[in-house]
Amino acid sequence: MLYFENDYCEGAHPALLQQLLTTNMEKLPGYGTDSYSSLAKEKIQQACNCPQADIFFLVGGTQTNAVIISSLLKKYEGVIAASTGHISIHEAGAIEATGHKVLQIPHRKGKICPQSLQNYLQTFYQDANHNHMVFPGMVYISHPTEYGTLYTKSELSRISAVCRHYKIPLYLDGARLGYGLASEAANITLPDIAVLTDIFYIGGTKIGALCGEAAVFPNKAPAHFITMVKQQGALLAKGRLLGIQFDALFTDDLYLKISKNAIKTADKLKTALKAKGYRLYVDSLTNQIFVILENTQMEALSRSVAFSFWETYDPTHTIVRFATSWATKMEDIDALIELL
Repeated sequence: MLYFENDYCEGAHPALLQQLLTTNMEKLPGYGTDSYSSLAKEKIQQACNCPQADIFFLVGGTQTNAVIISSLLKKYEGVIAASTGHISIHEAGAIEATGHKVLQIPHRKGKICPQSLQNYLQTFYQDANHNHMVFPGMVYISHPTEYGTLYTKSELSRISAVCRHYKIPLYLDGARLGYGLASEAANITLPDIAVLTDIFYIGGTKIGALCGEAAVFPNKAPAHFITMVKQQGALLAKGRLLGIQFDALFTDDLYLKISKNAIKTADKLKTALKAKGYRLYVDSLTNQIFVILENTQMEALSRSVAFSFWETYDPTHTIVRFATSWATKMEDIDALIELL
């Protein structure tokens, strides 16, 4: 069986496992106050060119989204997101469970359009009854998006400008951020993100770590944020497990280096799919490839290949996703191409 179901099929990069093993018997303080976590934070600050940033390590993406969004919003506020956004669909109502509504707006290939965002906020405040409505208190975007597409620096700058005009924070979900940074089509860097957003996280779970996400507040976290993390059951006692992994990921540019493998393997697969006449649902620029398959063909392929159902295209066709990762082997790509 070939596995292209997601980008977290494997465990962790050997360098991270080695560092965990090497430090295993060291006696260190808990809750992320250890020296390795501090060193990892310093390296992330340097990579973002943001020495003043506050950084916190959490375990997973949904947890990170729920903690950050619920901690920053007032009780009467919701969060704006694309209708395809991860918090809109694939987090089982985690945001709503914290008491905050996800305010969905239309998307273009997974992305929020700056003008659509402007129109939404302008219309809200022009409504004479807006005091009786859920206030938009934050904007959430993913980079890369759930469709593997990327924001340009111009798009991110315009979204940032709208958010700052309305004085609401811009939060970027970076679950696959490494793949976005490694894409040849990318023109956004970590320092750009640190300048243009108010909060973002650097994904580790999908990019070489056993688990872990690094939440970055470029201009100070809310007061007592660590207490809010603890209150929501998200503070890991053995915080060293996250700090050690991110210390390794941000040593010698490992995070970006291993991300490039996902792009190279995805590019080879996408080129082969096009050459064989397959229809792509979205021309993704990163590690997720969305293909329209005839249903009987999908069923036959599923006997040898694990991939993700995405959505129904029409009564006889389905959109499926093939995902590559930091650990995908080129020989597995070749084997998949032979089966197509």
